[in-house]
Amino acid sequence: MPDAKIAPSMLSSDFANLASEAQRMIQYGADWLHMDIMDGHFVPNLTIGAPVIQSLRKHTKAYLDCHLMVTNPLDYVEPLGKAGASGFTFHVEVSKDNWPELVKNIKSQGMKPGVALKPGTPVEEVYPLLDGENPVEMVLVMTVEPGFGGQKFMMETMDKVSTLRKKYPSLDIEVDGGLGPSTIGAAASAGANCIVAGSSVFGADEPDQVISLLRKHVQEAQ
Repeated sequence: MPDAKIAPSMLSSDFANLASEAQRMIQYGADWLHMDIMDGHFVPNLTIGAPVIQSLRKHTKAYLDCHLMVTNPLDYVEPLGKAGASGFTFHVEVSKDNWPELVKNIKSQGMKPGVALKPGTPVEEVYPLLDGENPVEMVLVMTVEPGFGGQKFMMETMDKVSTLRKKYPSLDIEVDGGLGPSTIGAAASAGANCIVAGSSVFGADEPDQVISLLRKHVQEAQ
């Protein structure tokens, strides 16, 4: 099983101080910074794009884990690659016709390709992206409906995580939505190793202790 990676969701940060918030999270022990990119179409909300990633990259060397909640992910590959994104995770629900081209383009821009699936999407939908000649390197199992922060963790999504872990022992499996001290045990036990946490980290009095706790659960489960 791959190493634990704790990725605070910058959607829960103070956007007016994004650079200092990013630096603060890294100082607290975060491995990645999770960046939610929404287009107002695939999901109702509109968040950030390549210009913000480019601006943030000037202030941090951290791994920028970009989650694309967009209808046309191919349009974002080159801009995000040039902006300095580290990971590019697209949704399987919108990419069935062109995922080989999409994955190839993501890798050509020096980014790590990942695929995400909504809570209601069967886990089998991502198998073709893992079993082909040019596979993705991470699967993001959404544990809430994408598009909004602060939602309640959906325990039933853990079946997908455990299924993926059994089938792909060395795969990076990420979970996003409602993760915190009360839910990390279930996610870690199911086999998730990349943990996205927003309000539970940024809303904590001592975020470093929350990050440490999340990591400890994943490491103990391994």
